[in-house]
Amino acid sequence: MATQSAQQLSANRMRLFKDRFARYGVTAGGVMVLVALLLIFFYLLYVVQPIFESVSLKKVNSFNLPESGQVEAVGMEEQAEIGYRFLRSGELQFFSLIDKNDRRSGDILLSETFVEPKNVSSFAKTLPVNHQYAYGLESGEAVVVEPKFSVTFPETAATAATDKVERVITPRFEVKNDGQPLVVDENGRALEKLSYETDGDGMLFAAAVENSTLLITHFVAEENFMTGAVTLTPNYTEIPLNTAIDDIVVTPDLRQVIARRGNRVHVFDISISGNVTERELLPMRTRELGNATGMYLLAGASSVLLTHDTGKVSQWFEVPGDDGRQYQYIRSFDAGSPITEIEVEYYRRTFYTLSENGDMNIFHTTAEADLYRGKPAEAEVQAVMVDPRANYLLMKTAEGYGLYDVDNEHPEVSWSGLWQEVWYEGYPEPDYTWQSTSGSDDFESKFSLVPISFGTIKAAAYAMLFAVPIGLAAAVYTAYFMSPSVRRYVKPTVEIMEALPTVILGFLAGLWLAPLVEAYLPGFVAVLLLVPLAIILMAALWSQLPTQIKSKVNDGRAALLLIPVVLAVGWFSFEISPWVEQVMFDGDARRFITNELGVTFDQRNSLVVGIAMGFAVIPTIFSIAEDAVFSVPKHLSNGSLALGATPWQTLTKVVLLTASPGIFSAVMMGLGRAVGETMIVLMATGNTPIMDWNIFEGMRTLSANIAVEMPESEVGSSHYRILFLAAFVLFIFTFFFNTIAEFVRQRLRDKYSSM
Repeated sequence: MATQSAQQLSANRMRLFKDRFARYGVTAGGVMVLVALLLIFFYLLYVVQPIFESVSLKKVNSFNLPESGQVEAVGMEEQAEIGYRFLRSGELQFFSLIDKNDRRSGDILLSETFVEPKNVSSFAKTLPVNHQYAYGLESGEAVVVEPKFSVTFPETAATAATDKVERVITPRFEVKNDGQPLVVDENGRALEKLSYETDGDGMLFAAAVENSTLLITHFVAEENFMTGAVTLTPNYTEIPLNTAIDDIVVTPDLRQVIARRGNRVHVFDISISGNVTERELLPMRTRELGNATGMYLLAGASSVLLTHDTGKVSQWFEVPGDDGRQYQYIRSFDAGSPITEIEVEYYRRTFYTLSENGDMNIFHTTAEADLYRGKPAEAEVQAVMVDPRANYLLMKTAEGYGLYDVDNEHPEVSWSGLWQEVWYEGYPEPDYTWQSTSGSDDFESKFSLVPISFGTIKAAAYAMLFAVPIGLAAAVYTAYFMSPSVRRYVKPTVEIMEALPTVILGFLAGLWLAPLVEAYLPGFVAVLLLVPLAIILMAALWSQLPTQIKSKVNDGRAALLLIPVVLAVGWFSFEISPWVEQVMFDGDARRFITNELGVTFDQRNSLVVGIAMGFAVIPTIFSIAEDAVFSVPKHLSNGSLALGATPWQTLTKVVLLTASPGIFSAVMMGLGRAVGETMIVLMATGNTPIMDWNIFEGMRTLSANIAVEMPESEVGSSHYRILFLAAFVLFIFTFFFNTIAEFVRQRLRDKYSSM
């Protein structure tokens, strides 16, 4: 007896130990899951946070240069080691920006004079990306100079000993046209205002002569295919204007010249043959913006920036319309004080303004962002220049020159650009657009998360539209009506479908289902209409059969009789599809939908995604919902039946209400699976980031967008961090849906727990 008691005590202690171990193990596992989710959450925030940081300037050094007269332009090479300046006297000076080896910042490294100071009448520079400068002369000629830099890595005894190769940058220059001046005005008049651009071969000069005459000279490059020699053939055009010309700009494609006379801005088109025609006059908004005081081109040369005496900067670019492409006012920026100078970046839509009150502002046009405002230098800033990589800023003040480190990695990212409509250059109207890459330097990245977020919701909605009715109906029938012997086979078979890799489903959907839907579209529509009708008709016929016949088939097995009916109706639908298409749609349903109904039809569309992803989601919904219905206590249903309720009344009034928390959880779990699905939407859609509920068009989802573009993105770039932001949005989506699901499920449980 004592031995038996000791054994029971030992068994109870072991059971207690196992219970405690299981409890602590489950608790530790749950805590670890929460910690993992929090780590993911904060890591995503850590990667995303830099794109919303403000611009900061940090002074690197300052130096003085010899006073040599008026400075026309300042620049530097991309490593920010050597700078240069063009003087009014016709001299180009290269100087050191940093202390390196035996040179100090401010040391003159190379100096060259190209023209006599007394002959200089004007000065022009191209957009920063073309990196050329032109002196206009009293004789009607122009000298074009391009600063250049040679980078070498010489190996010396010192570098060989340390195994470190030092970079050496050597300044040089090139005078175009073999060092000879270009005749811009064949009549030899002084070039009073000058603008110049090149496309690599040809050159286009626009100058004001005799104060109010616009002279356009187009140099066309012609190569002798025998000798390879290139000659520049000029084409001269004079356009008399009524008043003095204030500003002239030329686009780098050599197709437009824009001239400003006060508040009148003229746009001239240049044809390939060199003919000049005046196209339009910009509709100025003087009441809203003030009088125009200056004109500049933004990077990419698609936008014109006009400064106004109110301190505002207005942006204009061409917009397609009924009368062709015309310049239109888009947006404005307020610098707070009249602007004296604008400097644009090489590749981004960022520009720097200098105001009369001494402030320097940094704006980004597309993001409509005021990135910086203040006085970075102790003295008033007279000129600024940004390096090609936009990492350094060279400032000229009354006290000398200063080099500043600029932390402005992500100016194009703003809350409005991510979630609101943005008017991009060349677009007819503001729109939500995702287009992260292109093949040209003048391309402007478009990072709206709205289309891909919409695509995620669209894909999930169509998948749930397909999966929820089938999954829930199958779960209810399997758990409540089906005989146990059949249920033992049906439930595991459906659940094992969940183990099918989604990449296989996506592969089949893209390469097999999508062409099948396109070829037999009327057949698919017929299946959706005829199968429910056939089932209802079969049920009606079954109810009219004699009782002795119906009694031979167990109620739990009666649904098996519908399998041949569904297969026969499906076969019939596809067989009549070509006939229906020929009779109703003139032999081509896709062309009828596109041309007659005006509905875009893509082969890989939302219908394909809904079927394929719905097929992947059905096992999740079925398994959880079936367990919920099957777990309803039998005494509830038996009591309802005993009180005279029919099986259908018992199902709708008792069983489904009791199982509603589990059924709702099943639907929300399926929705979470659909929202996070990647491979099916990646392979079964066109991955087009559009916003349209059209079932015959595709979409791009957050998860598919991350999978497609993450391998191509540069680590640390705006594109890279916005993809992490997309992952964060996807995380928030699933968190939101799960939170709502848990809240509703708990309310339903509390409401029906007393049954």
